[in-house]
Amino acid sequence: MKTAPLDHEATIEDLWKVEGRAELIDGQIVEMSPTGKRPGWAAAVIHRSLEQQEVGGAGTVVSQGVGFVLRTPRTQMLSPDVAWWTGHTDLDGEFYAGAPALAVEIRSKTDYGFAAERAMAYKRSLYFAGGCTVVWDVDVLRDETIRVCRPDDETGTVFHRGELADAEPVVPGWRFAVDDLFTR
Repeated sequence: MKTAPLDHEATIEDLWKVEGRAELIDGQIVEMSPTGKRPGWAAAVIHRSLEQQEVGGAGTVVSQGVGFVLRTPRTQMLSPDVAWWTGHTDLDGEFYAGAPALAVEIRSKTDYGFAAERAMAYKRSLYFAGGCTVVWDVDVLRDETIRVCRPDDETGTVFHRGELADAEPVVPGWRFAVDDLFTR
């Protein structure tokens, strides 16, 4: 992730001027690299699984690239790889107003190392400050795990191959097999 320099604190309006994917974090536009094949495929697999949970009307799965405007002391606009939204579902407006109930962040090849770990931990803290209940940190490139984090446990519980991850309490009863990320 790299920060786009501006001569002022960036706003949501500034995001529209950026070519490609970007987020607004603490008044800075943070450009995001394209998603690789395996992380992109993982997002699609998780998305399809969550779609099956929409039947009961408890929430809506949201695709990669859609923005969520979080009202923290500073306005943030984050764009998870997959999300579960339990708020009002009208499609007017540019972005969802508020945090998703579940935010799924899938690591790309640039999401490793000390600086990347700090950035990802900070991003999780922003989700939680904005009202998110569960954040998944999905690693399909190295550790082959899903780390499920909650506001009271930001280090999270790690699920490995052969295990079922959950998103309780926001997607009640839903379980996702870590192995499903590696069927190709």
